[in-house]
Amino acid sequence: MSFLRKSMLVFLIFGVFVASCGGQAATEPAPDINAILTAGVGTLAASIFETQTAMVPPATHTPASTASPSGTPFSLATSTSSPTQGFFFNPVVVIASLSPTPIGTQYTPTVNPSTLAFGCNNLLLISDVTIPAGTVLKPGESFTKTWKVQNNGTCNWVFQYRLAFVSGERMEGEPAGLGKVIEPQKWTQVSINLIAPTKAGTVVGNWRMSGQTGRAFGSTLTVSIVVAPPANNPLPPTDTPIPSP
Repeated sequence: MSFLRKSMLVFLIFGVFVASCGGQAATEPAPDINAILTAGVGTLAASIFETQTAMVPPATHTPASTASPSGTPFSLATSTSSPTQGFFFNPVVVIASLSPTPIGTQYTPTVNPSTLAFGCNNLLLISDVTIPAGTVLKPGESFTKTWKVQNNGTCNWVFQYRLAFVSGERMEGEPAGLGKVIEPQKWTQVSINLIAPTKAGTVVGNWRMSGQTGRAFGSTLTVSIVVAPPANNPLPPTDTPIPSP
């Protein structure tokens, strides 16, 4: 509305100006119509621009935020709660080790009988037949040790196969030839004549079967005895008080 009022005011002033000029004497020069129109148009344009400028709010300069590095470390939210704060769960990640740790009793592998073979020859110990481990014998006592064994090889045991001493106490053992043929997967008993030592204590001797070439094979056949002290050893005297009559 202000724009229309100003426009009507401009044209009204222009009309009054023209009317006043018409009543003057003929001797005065006629006003320049083009100059009057130009001035009116300029005044109208100026008022229009002022009105538009007044309607537009002035622009304000807002400085752009610039991220500046800070020495304060970034803190993570904690699980601590306050009366105005909800519960916040902060999970704890545990990285499991990929290296397993052995516990308990360690397994001790037993000897595989198949690894004791030499060529096609092998022997499996089945059981002790006589003189089990820990048998007590007198010093110098003769005895015969016998084992039950199986030919678990792939060739026959023939007449000249015999026991061979490998370690421990020999106990004067002199094994003889097998004297028979034992086919594969068959069992038999093998024996050797021995004499207990004269020194008291535990005595152990180890033997193995051997072929015609003297090469031992198969499970180890063990003799383990306990030699008792000689019976004629006098007992040490004891200080026993004689009772009074």
